[in-house]
Formats: sequence, structure tokens, C-alpha cells
Amino acid sequence: MALPPIFDRLRLPVIGSPLFIVSGPELVIAQCKVGVVGSFPALNARPQSLLDEWLHRITEELAAWDRANPDRPSAPYAVNQIVHKSNDRLEADIATCAKWKVPITITSLGAREELNQAVHGWGGITLHDVIDDRFARKAIEKGADGLIPVAAGAGGHAGVQSPFALVQEIREWFDGPVALSGAIGHGRSILAAQACGADLAYMGSAFIATAEANADPGYKNGIVEGRAADIVYSNLFTGVHGNYLRGSIVAAGMDPDNLPEGDLKTMNFGSGGNTKVKAWKDIWGSGQGISPVRSVRPVAEFVAELEEQYLAARRELEAKVRL
Repeated sequence: MALPPIFDRLRLPVIGSPLFIVSGPELVIAQCKVGVVGSFPALNARPQSLLDEWLHRITEELAAWDRANPDRPSAPYAVNQIVHKSNDRLEADIATCAKWKVPITITSLGAREELNQAVHGWGGITLHDVIDDRFARKAIEKGADGLIPVAAGAGGHAGVQSPFALVQEIREWFDGPVALSGAIGHGRSILAAQACGADLAYMGSAFIATAEANADPGYKNGIVEGRAADIVYSNLFTGVHGNYLRGSIVAAGMDPDNLPEGDLKTMNFGSGGNTKVKAWKDIWGSGQGISPVRSVRPVAEFVAELEEQYLAARRELEAKVRL
């Protein structure tokens, strides 16, 4: 099945994933201008009224870019909605997104039919985060247009299944849009995501180390200096298992190799969950695919390198297939 027309403007088959605290208008606009989907969590706009201002700014700046660059139009943007009951802003945020007719809505931690219907009502599409085939089926049954399989090694809240197994199971019954998440930080990995059955790569951690990201300099440097061995998988901080930078856990005075179990009942994405330190603010999320990130630089420079890597990987693969 072909991707919906909303993705026709992409320079690369990439969605920049919504990063709590880190993703704001500056990062989203920069991503969209260079031809990849930019996204942010609605909860990043605080107070709630700020969401309207952000969507106004994103809409206006991308429209101005498109007028000035008809040969290089911007990619669409997306807003992430946390559907879990702990999010008491959901209804207000959906209403604000309806006002601006947000093109893509990414839903996480719960699938709701009425939310999908609302997005379809203003002409948008929905993509839903899933960690296994069972949740994928539920999301499509409730009206999601596409899926984001969050495989082992993904940053933030992540699953434990191999991307090969997870995408394969989904593709046995679903032919709609699929954006694979999990340790993607190089152009070669974007091609690999497509080769295993996904349409798009879902990338987050690498974008933390960009000039436009709203991240502490120490966080950006942690991404640059980190490797897969520096990632710790724990449910302590929000009640949901996720991947975090080891150094930030140590800096918070905890032993990353001996963390207690978290409690889903105390999950609160606004305040940081089960400990006195705050997830995302003090404990920094990151996926395992950060080793290719060697410096902090503008989004445009990073995406240009990704494109070079992606095209080179395609040429290499084509040459191997001809042998």
C-alpha cells in the first residue's frame, strides 16, 4: 500500500519523534523545512494555552517557507498526544489541534476510537505507538491509520522485541503506514527499516544533539559521547519501561545497575513519576543508536548527512544484489 499523500513532500523517509521537553517549535520547524516530519508532545507546551501559540507559529512559518521555496516545500508536522488517564489536558489539547487542523497526530499509551474520529474529522491522520502485535491490532481496530512499532533499543518508553520480529508480525496482516522506531541514528539504518518492511524510520535520540533542540548542553553532550552500552532500561522513573542515559542516572545519585522497580499506578508524565528526580528533565532518555552522533550541529547539517548515508547505503545494497 502506498503512503498517504501527506508524506509526498518528504526528502527522506523519516519522522523526527516527539521528545518530551526537548521538542519545541524551533526543532519542529527546522525538521520540516529540511524535508522530514517534525513532531512534539502537546504536553511540552505549558501552560496549555501555549499550545495554540506554538501551532500558530509552526503553521505560519512553514507556510512562509513554502511560498519562498516552491521547489522545496516543507514536510508535514505532527503532535503527540498521551492518551493515558494521567493526562488531564487531553481534551483541551485535541480541541486546540482541531483548530489548527494538525496534519498528523501520534498517539501513545492508549488507543481511543473517538480521538481517531476527531482527527479524521479535520482531515488529519493518526499513527499509534505500539510495542507488540497485540497492541497493534487494537490500535487499528480503533481507527488508527498507521503504526509506530517501538522496538528494542528505542529511546524513552520502548519495547523489547526485535524490529525484525515486530515488523514481520505486523506486516502479516497490516499493509498501511508503518514507521519503525528503535536505535536508528544513521542513514544506513533508515534503509534497513524499509528493508525489513517499514515505510518510514522514526528517529528521536540523534535529534537531541542538534542546535535547535531544547536540551541541556550536558544532555546533548551525553548523546554525542554515548554508545549503546551507556543506555539503561528501567521502569522506575515513569512506571513504564524506557531507555535512559546511564550518566544522568549516576548524576542523580543512583546506581544504574541496581534500580528498583517502578509502579505504573504512580505514573505522572507531568511531574516525573516514581522518584524525587524528574524523568526527562533530570533522567535523560536515549535510544541505543547514538554512536553515529559525533557532534552537536544544526538540523539541516545532520539531515544532509543522513541523506548522503542513506543514498550511499542504497547504492551499496543495489551493487550487492547485482552480484
